[in-house]
Amino acid sequence: MASLLDNLARPSAVVLQLSVVLGVIFMLLKVAQFYRERKKLIKALEAFPGPPKHWLYGHNHLLNAEKMLNQLVSWAEEYPYAFPRWFGPALPSLVVHHPEYAKSLLGQTDRKPNVPYKFLVPWIGQGLLILDGTKWFQHRKLLTPAFHYDVLKSYVALMSDSVKVMLDKWGKNTETKSVELFQDVSLMTLDSIMKCAFSYNANCQTQSNSDHYIRAVYDLSYLVSNRIQTFSYKDIFYDLTHKGREFQDACKLAHTHTDKVIKERKMLLSNEKELDKIQKKRHLDFLDILLCTKDANGVGLSDEDLRAEVDTFMFAGHDTTASGISWLFYCLSLHPEHQQRCREEIQGILGDRDTVEWEDLGKMTYTTMCIKESLRLFPPVPSVSRKLSKPVTFPDGRSLPAGCQVAVNIFAIHRNRDVWEDPEIYDPLRFSPENSAQRHSHAFLPFSAGSRQMQDTEVSVTSKRRYSTQSQKQPF
Repeated sequence: MASLLDNLARPSAVVLQLSVVLGVIFMLLKVAQFYRERKKLIKALEAFPGPPKHWLYGHNHLLNAEKMLNQLVSWAEEYPYAFPRWFGPALPSLVVHHPEYAKSLLGQTDRKPNVPYKFLVPWIGQGLLILDGTKWFQHRKLLTPAFHYDVLKSYVALMSDSVKVMLDKWGKNTETKSVELFQDVSLMTLDSIMKCAFSYNANCQTQSNSDHYIRAVYDLSYLVSNRIQTFSYKDIFYDLTHKGREFQDACKLAHTHTDKVIKERKMLLSNEKELDKIQKKRHLDFLDILLCTKDANGVGLSDEDLRAEVDTFMFAGHDTTASGISWLFYCLSLHPEHQQRCREEIQGILGDRDTVEWEDLGKMTYTTMCIKESLRLFPPVPSVSRKLSKPVTFPDGRSLPAGCQVAVNIFAIHRNRDVWEDPEIYDPLRFSPENSAQRHSHAFLPFSAGSRQMQDTEVSVTSKRRYSTQSQKQPF
């Protein structure tokens, strides 16, 4: 019996030993591969001078949330075209801040890097903002009809209703000398996006305690930014921290909001009469497209994909627009002469009318220039990142290998003194037709560029013009 057990044990021991040896060899090969790739990357980055880095922290200790953008602009002035930024000891990214370099990168279809985009997945899922490859193209093609010009035309009246609610609130607030602008504008843009894209009347501007979603988005944005700075890259460790638990709680709040919207729309579509009525509309809204459209095999979006796209659009559609509108307010309040010109232009277009029509928006040339100038100074998306899928050579001959992470710093490009004269000054005439014609195609990138350009660009610009029109009845 003992001999039999020994014979059985011997093969098991051999298999175990062989597994250990193979595991060690595999690990050594991975380490060797990492070392070779890192050596190749560091050699390529030597061609790009940059600020001195700490051996452990990289540049993270020099970039707190409040000063990060200005510090990156300061480095951009010191190191032309691009410079390396290190996230700790092992993860570098080349920060690009010149239009020529941006053009070389944004014309490609590179994947997005894990940091920081993977931190967003528990919040907004694998939607258009995160997806890559074939699945991204499928979703993009599916959602494009939701941004047809005829669809956007129908949004003007809905946006007008949301703006009126906010202005009525401010009109009743005459006793206070100031208002919390960003929160009110965020609620207004959320109200607009809910009506326009989801056919959902949330009354979020008037109901008490209806700003929980806005607060959740604010908390989530802060926590993601903080996570990048503090090396909290492994989910298994981050989820155990206090901030990790805060992140999970905020995700639950945001998901509760979107789940409610989806559930109520699904219930409506389960009614055959309502479904027939919706499908006969000339143009479906964003949520109807998600729920009704199927691919060539008759397969629609999974529940997971559906919520990811709703979460993505709910966040991107209202938050970036609210940010842009709030900064526009800020710029016009600092420069009343431009504000007055906008008011005169809008009043001249509307005459005695109180309502704005789609055709009016294209006539607001000076107002549009003011909007673009505020987007230049304060772009809603200050930076976008990519991971190179193939080597790239820049116009000056310097190059990067595949696998390198790059960041196009839109904030710094918009303040690049080689491109913009006196970039810190608010000057809407930069966007006159004659000045715009002479500018580099990638000098102004408020919504990025290339195939992955933000799909709600037209919605955002339209709502800014619509909002500016309504608000010009009273000066800021």
